[in-house]
Amino acid sequence: MLHKSTPWLLAASLALSAAAPLAVQAKPFRWTRAVDLSSWDVHAQNVGVNNALHSAIYDTLVEYNSKTFKPEPSLATEWKQVSPTQLRLTLRQGVKFSDGSLLTADDVRFSLERAKAKSSNYAVYTLGIDRVEKVSPTVIDIFSNLPNPVLVNQLTELRILSKAWAEKNNSVEPKDIRNKDETYAHRHALGTGPFQLKEWTPDQRVVLEPNPHWWGQGKFGGNVNQIIYTPIKSDATRMAALLSGEVDFVLDPSLQDLARVRQTAQLKVLEGPENRTLFLGMDQFRDELPGSSVKGQNPLKDVRVRKALYQAIDIASIQRVVQRGLAQPAGALVAPQVNGWTRKADTRWPYDVKAAQQLLTEAGYPQGFEVDFACSAGRYINDEQLCQAITAQWARVGVKARLRSLPFSTYFPMIQRNEASIYLLGWGVPTFDAFYSLQSLVRSPGAGGDGNFNLGRFSSPQQDALVERIRKETDLVTRNGLIEKALLQDHELISHIPLYHQIIPWALRQNVDVPHRADNRIDWRALRVN
Repeated sequence: MLHKSTPWLLAASLALSAAAPLAVQAKPFRWTRAVDLSSWDVHAQNVGVNNALHSAIYDTLVEYNSKTFKPEPSLATEWKQVSPTQLRLTLRQGVKFSDGSLLTADDVRFSLERAKAKSSNYAVYTLGIDRVEKVSPTVIDIFSNLPNPVLVNQLTELRILSKAWAEKNNSVEPKDIRNKDETYAHRHALGTGPFQLKEWTPDQRVVLEPNPHWWGQGKFGGNVNQIIYTPIKSDATRMAALLSGEVDFVLDPSLQDLARVRQTAQLKVLEGPENRTLFLGMDQFRDELPGSSVKGQNPLKDVRVRKALYQAIDIASIQRVVQRGLAQPAGALVAPQVNGWTRKADTRWPYDVKAAQQLLTEAGYPQGFEVDFACSAGRYINDEQLCQAITAQWARVGVKARLRSLPFSTYFPMIQRNEASIYLLGWGVPTFDAFYSLQSLVRSPGAGGDGNFNLGRFSSPQQDALVERIRKETDLVTRNGLIEKALLQDHELISHIPLYHQIIPWALRQNVDVPHRADNRIDWRALRVN
């Protein structure tokens, strides 16, 4: 396939001439959400909070169009599938980092290889990449060890940094998010994107300023001359900041305040389905769960126990009361926007307290048991309230969950160290393809991104074989049939307990113009404050 960018470049040149006066009208953009990013290192931790802010500073070779979510040119102006295992990309000429240095093919090669490093959390996006070769100063070839039908989609998450900058600042290897050691790239940033990092005071303030060398200047319609991000944990304080005019945009508004926002003339609400599914993961590896009342065995290894926990959750009540209707009950680990999703695979096991009690009795736990339950605080909409509701519902069948809620900065490293018996996780799909979820969540942990977020270490040889077939299959019909089969098998094996697909509301001032995206990210290129 050859992707030519001529029409896009024509449109960009027209946008440039139309947008020329915007520099005079440039304005600051002040926004908030509940949590801060955990690192500026683009390969340290694959979580949505980081990825959203990184995209303001670091470009990718390919970017999603905010309306169609089809891949479009960014640092690569065109790409061609030379063979089933060779992708050739032509780089945009004259691109500069924010320090004025030129982007080269060496930077691209270095960045893609860095994403494969042992300490990188982005190996899932380098799936199948065997090697990257520099053909010329403006052309690279990506060679895969197997045909990869979603490689171009994966490139939308692999951000490009300067090889010379990383070498100079001892940041050739990504920061290992599981420990406290810091590299220069953890607190500093240098990219080719629309903005540059001016200030970061963790958990207090991020200030970004325009990159004077950005190649996309005037092409996308944005007019913001400063971005000020202030993480505010408290729902009430966050919404008060919007209502008082202290901020222009709240990415994660409190649901109970949406009606008031809609009734305020200066404010508005944008909402739509996100490609993110919330679920519970369970430790299925240890022979005994730490702190559990069950000694000498792990009840979560028993599929009957996992099914009992599943059927004890009243998801309709959670949808109505906790999420105020902004949730789509889920039976699968992927949302409807994701390739491979089917309604058949997304059917839930029914809420049934008696069936749950019977399953626990059959598994040898007629009185239930005590178990650790970890929950994020402020990462997802009403996540603490969600976990509190589930804890209360499990108590009805005798399962006493000891709930502990942690802030984002400590929660994710903790669960990535496999220190939770049951944990909440929300999983977006940047590739918009179900293989991303099956490989990361269902596949047994291994190399190359396999099971990288299978934190309960579920393992099924049957599922592993099926995921491997999906990895290699290039015929779309056959491949989607295999994906549905894997999702249906997961429904029976209950590797995780799916809860719901998230519906995302944004609360903002009327003078802010930004497209609502299914990946819950701001398109920094097109952001306008009128």
